[in-house]
Amino acid sequence: MTTTFAKKKGGSPQPADPLSQGPVPITQDAPRRRRRPVVIGAGLAMAAVGALVSVWQFNEAGDRVSVIAVAHDVPAGDVVEASDLVPAQVAPDPALAPVPVSRQSDIIGKTAAADLPRGSIVTNASVRSGADVAAGKDIVGILAKPGQLPARPLRAGDDVVIVSTPEEGRAPTSSKSAATPDSITAVVSRVSEPDANGARVVDVAAAGTDSGPLATWAAGGRVAIVLKAKS
Repeated sequence: MTTTFAKKKGGSPQPADPLSQGPVPITQDAPRRRRRPVVIGAGLAMAAVGALVSVWQFNEAGDRVSVIAVAHDVPAGDVVEASDLVPAQVAPDPALAPVPVSRQSDIIGKTAAADLPRGSIVTNASVRSGADVAAGKDIVGILAKPGQLPARPLRAGDDVVIVSTPEEGRAPTSSKSAATPDSITAVVSRVSEPDANGARVVDVAAAGTDSGPLATWAAGGRVAIVLKAKS
């Protein structure tokens, strides 16, 4: 481009104002930015992964089945009602045996065989047939330490024998004979979680005539719980 100079009186020529020469033409030869093949390949790979994830999520959602879950905590021994249950969606798993929603009527009216925490999946082993074991009986709580109850976990509905054990340093007392300690038959209603020392509170349902002596034994810690053999 040619630069022109305007002649100034009494001095040397000055460069002319470029704006006064008219618009400057725009060239069409500006360099274009090239995209790197690596960037393009990475973008295509991310798009493919996203598509595969979407397909997997769709398939997983399609394979889920409707089963029965627990809406809120249900203590062992309580009769299960419709309000205690809620539908849930789970993926099929051979290791699980959930009860499908279509069999909800088979669960309602049965007794919780163990404590059913909120959100747990209901199985056939979660309930048992029969009325509440505590119906028409008194409930006595027994704080049982390790050695006072079987190692096998007790469950609601188990038939047990509560045996009166002697105080330390004293011979056993019995209203029947010196060889046979006093005992009371009962049914397990509920078993708590173990405390820091491994002790559990075992609620047992006993006849009204037995609840007084049983409570006295339990208060002194002089009891042993025997699980009766199933006939």
